[in-house]
Amino acid sequence: MTESGARPPVEIGLNAAVVAISGRSPSILAIGGEGAHKRDALPFGPFDPHQHRTFETSLRASVEAQTALKLGYIEQLYTFGDRGRQKAPDEAGTHMVSVGYLALTRTDAEANEQLAEAGAAWRDWYAYLPWEDWRQGRPAVIDQLILPALKHWGSEAANADRATPMPTPRTRIRLAFGLDDFPWDEERVLERYELLYEAGLAEEAVTDGWARAGQPSPGIAMRHDHRRILATAMARLRGKIKYRPVIFELMAPEFTLTELQATVEAISGRHLHKQNFRRLVEGAELVEPTGSSTSATGGRPAALFRFRRRIFEERPAPGLKVGMR
Repeated sequence: MTESGARPPVEIGLNAAVVAISGRSPSILAIGGEGAHKRDALPFGPFDPHQHRTFETSLRASVEAQTALKLGYIEQLYTFGDRGRQKAPDEAGTHMVSVGYLALTRTDAEANEQLAEAGAAWRDWYAYLPWEDWRQGRPAVIDQLILPALKHWGSEAANADRATPMPTPRTRIRLAFGLDDFPWDEERVLERYELLYEAGLAEEAVTDGWARAGQPSPGIAMRHDHRRILATAMARLRGKIKYRPVIFELMAPEFTLTELQATVEAISGRHLHKQNFRRLVEGAELVEPTGSSTSATGGRPAALFRFRRRIFEERPAPGLKVGMR
């Protein structure tokens, strides 16, 4: 509020895409739906410079207040400020600009109980973006629903705007979804979501008032533009694991190589060849054996490893450059 009591023309909000691995599946922290649509939302809160010196400290405080979760690793993603992104009745008086963050954490039973009491829960992030999960092969929703609808939209869009110097809708679809001679690129998450939104295939486009209802809408919609923020976070993390050891922020202090592979697969959305992955991990020298083993897998005892922190002294950009294409 301003000194006169009127709301300022612009407010800064902070959103967190908090990622964890639960049951070998990638999970996003969601708070219960509100309003007419009862949609899930990412944890968020306003930035108050009178209470917090930095965006990051403000975000940490907001997430802890909403979910009882203390954040670990955190990095800024992007600033989302398009007009209409909140679709709130009072937006005529105040425009909300949101700074998105990616946060990584680990789950445990006690923390999950606290989340439930706070009205928050872990959700499989592929429930929101199901076309991104290739661990069991090419998702059927791409060929059965998405591509036919996108191609129809693309032909109409191309006829409506022939003079644009930008890539044609067909080219954008080919690039985003890996058609013809283009490979699937797991990092083009945001481009794929943006295409669905522009084509009216995302339910948020209907809510925003310019796409008609009744269109096919794969994936669970979120409040405002939170699914766009989630797509941005997914793309950032998929790229980041290739040149920074952030994957270990999601791992227990000690883990098996099978657990590490499952976590990388969960984030990348792709199945990886077991022997190739192990050679890659050994060659990258990111882990070291603890000398212990576990029988929790139910089969032969599996060796336990931990992140080799000395790697930071040896290489400027250690990561797992997995061959996912």
